[in-house]
Amino acid sequence: MEWVSYLLLGAFAGTIAGLLGVGGGLIFVPVLVFIFGGHQFPTETIVHIAVGTSLASIVMTSISSTWAHHKHMAVQWPVFWKLVPGIILGTFIGAVIADEMNAYSLRTFFGVFELLVAVQMAMNIKPAAHRTLPNWIGTSSAGAGIGALSAIVGIGGGTLTVPFLLWCNTNMRKAVATSAACGLPIAVTGMLAYTLTGLDETNLPEGAVGYIYWPAFIGIVITGILFAPLGARMAHRLPIGVLKKIFAVLLAVLGIRMLMQ
Repeated sequence: MEWVSYLLLGAFAGTIAGLLGVGGGLIFVPVLVFIFGGHQFPTETIVHIAVGTSLASIVMTSISSTWAHHKHMAVQWPVFWKLVPGIILGTFIGAVIADEMNAYSLRTFFGVFELLVAVQMAMNIKPAAHRTLPNWIGTSSAGAGIGALSAIVGIGGGTLTVPFLLWCNTNMRKAVATSAACGLPIAVTGMLAYTLTGLDETNLPEGAVGYIYWPAFIGIVITGILFAPLGARMAHRLPIGVLKKIFAVLLAVLGIRMLMQ
């Protein structure tokens, strides 16, 4: 049943990612916390393992998504390379900060963040274009903030990168594509950082290396890759605006559950 739960989670998150263009981290983390709790994982590391495993799972979906956007020539690679140095540094710093947080603080931080994303999605809040992209220092600083926050909550950064690029007068299609590409260095750096920061942790379940629980990673990736194209096809036939509001309600429920656990 444990493997079945990971396969189902990957299928659901993959479908949602293809359907709405959102990453799986906002779903992975709270659901993994629930599943891990049912299997009596150590309470003090359960949220860290969920976040680390979420970032590891996003690596594969980011590769697939980035390649798809690249084929359509939508990724702004010069912008990507300006953001990457800050993203890598910020992601590693965020993982170190998360390692120092206890399970309650990390869970509360995630719950509040997820509720904010739910409100943004439900109300379709988008920043207006007020400026052009800043210089290398400014862009790298923005990347560092995006990476750090993404690492703490275990997401690919799309909910942060896209608004930043829109604010900098980037076309929506290119903003989404470039954000998808930025998710790869976040996920890879986050996976490595959560592995390293968790190596000195003695109270980990069997099958975990650092804060990455590999059985969950394998199950999620298998079905996530298979079901993402299904969601993409469904996106052309279903009312996306309505579905986003329904998904926002789901995020709110998951966020509240994280805060109440």
